[in-house]
Amino acid sequence: MIIPTSYEELANYVENDNCVFFFTAEWCGDCVFIKPVMPEISEMYPDYKFIQVDRDEFIDLCGEWAIFGIPSFVVTSKGKEVARLVNKERKTKEQVITFLNDAIK
Repeated sequence: MIIPTSYEELANYVENDNCVFFFTAEWCGDCVFIKPVMPEISEMYPDYKFIQVDRDEFIDLCGEWAIFGIPSFVVTSKGKEVARLVNKERKTKEQVITFLNDAIK
């Protein structure tokens, strides 16, 4: 899991790579629930970079991308959004895998 430190770094991933952005926060109980399985999930999709985005550190990006609930996931490919799983609900490992399988095909 890649943890970016700047907006410039995030923009580089969006523009140049196939990515799964995982929006999270330390205080979010539902994020804490799914975070331990994220390394296992990311290994299932070696052609994608998994980017962990702290909602509080990148609040402007969350507003720009309409990320109003966490944990949330946005899949991008070479600068284009492919799919999103954005809501306030707790996500299970199975739900995330199903979403990614549908999004990445």
